[in-house]
Parts: sequence; structure tokens; C-alpha cells
Amino acid sequence: MSNLFDLPEPSANEVFEPLIENDQILIERIISRGQTTPVGEWYDQARDEWVVLLQGEARIGYEDGHEVSLHPGDYLLIPAHQKHRVAYTSTEPPCVWLAIHAAFTL
Repeated sequence: MSNLFDLPEPSANEVFEPLIENDQILIERIISRGQTTPVGEWYDQARDEWVVLLQGEARIGYEDGHEVSLHPGDYLLIPAHQKHRVAYTSTEPPCVWLAIHAAFTL
């Protein structure tokens, strides 16, 4: 058994930890401590991503210029190939995310 809130030692890099992974799905814990996506760079993922922020505060920015602020318990679905970036993550407390990458049928 593991606990999503047992955090590793702080790192200069964002931490991506696959919890379950196969060719159909990826469930990962992400730990952010102030890291953001560099300006002008975008995530453009092949699968849908459902993400929930468990701890901390964050903002996700989209290519069209709008941003979404996230607080503990907030979640969103980012469709495949929707360009987005992490615009802000808190350092104290660090952000703990749970992300599920899969093909969702809506």
C-alpha cells in the first residue's frame, strides 16, 4: 500500500510517478513545487487527460489565452490535442496532482 501524500524529498524538477500504466491508460501522481511549462511551450497529448488537484494551488493556461485556477479538489478534463500549459504551481504546499490519461468517451 502507498499513500499519495507521502512526498519524496524536494527536487528542482517536477516529479511524474506512474502508478498504473499500460497501452490503454496511464494513472500518475505529479508533484509540482513552483514548476511551470516554459512560456511558448505547450502540452499536446495524444490521449485525453483527467486531472484532479489534491493539494496546493495551480493554474492551467490554454492556447486561446484563458486560464483555469485550481484549488484542492478541483478537477478538469483536457481533451486530446488541446494545447495547454501549467502557468503556476504553489511551492508551499507543493501541488499534488492525480492525472489519468486515457481515451474517454463522453
